[in-house]
Formats: sequence, C-alpha cells, structure tokens
Amino acid sequence: MSTPRSGKTRTLTVRAAGCVLWRRSPVTGTLELCLVHRPKYNDWSWPKGKLKRGEDPLVCALREVAEETGHTAVPAAELPTARYLANGRPKRVRYWAAEAVAGTFTPNDEVDRVLWLPPDAARAHLTRPDDADLVDALLAALRTSQ
Repeated sequence: MSTPRSGKTRTLTVRAAGCVLWRRSPVTGTLELCLVHRPKYNDWSWPKGKLKRGEDPLVCALREVAEETGHTAVPAAELPTARYLANGRPKRVRYWAAEAVAGTFTPNDEVDRVLWLPPDAARAHLTRPDDADLVDALLAALRTSQ
C-alpha cells in the first residue's frame, strides 16, 4: 500500500498472469483444458500466479504453468484479462492460450490435483463463474489460428 499526499490510503492492484492450458487428448484427439485444484482455497481454476518484481507477464504465466501443472507450454494468443477483488484488493490477471507440449503433473503444496476436461465440462467445473468466459475466448483463438 502507498499513501498519496492527501494522506488517504489506496490499494495497489495485484498483478498476476496465467494460461488456459490445452492439449489434444492422447486417447481421442479431442480438445482438453487443464484445471488446477488449489487446496488452500479449495477451488478449481486456471494455472496462474503473481508476477515477481520486474517479471514479464508472459514469462510469469509460463512459469506458473510449469510450477502448477508440471507442463511446458507454447503460448499463442493473449486472452481477455480478468479483473476482480481478491481478499479485498483489486486483482488483474492476464491470460494466454497455451498448448501443453510436455510434462507430468506432480502434486505439491500449491496444487494437489489437475483435471484435463473437454471445454463444456471445464466451463462447468470452474469455481469462479467469470473464469468460464475464458473457455469461449480460447475456442475463438484456436479457430482463428487454424
């Protein structure tokens, strides 16, 4: 927090980044999206996290994917930015579409489970309803890139 000259306190926006991680099912070849379960919040969301000081948002997004899912990813289109309050502070999360190209998930303190789901199932499984908008944004981005 900082104190402007007026003496009033203003809240700084938390800056974060993440990916809507996708792959083709190794069994059926159909599109699957990766959701992460965070036991601290008991929620299902996209892999994401706070930017380190001076860190580029896309670098942060790919780092968070690797840390939370164990996968390396190839980024593509930037998706809409999410804005919401988290613990009373404004939060801004920049997202990218990213294809999972390699890796294996190992549970950790931050993420204990991942799910690879078809788009409709992923949309329904997300904890924050606003996160579901990113499913449509990803699908649109994939259509335009083909």
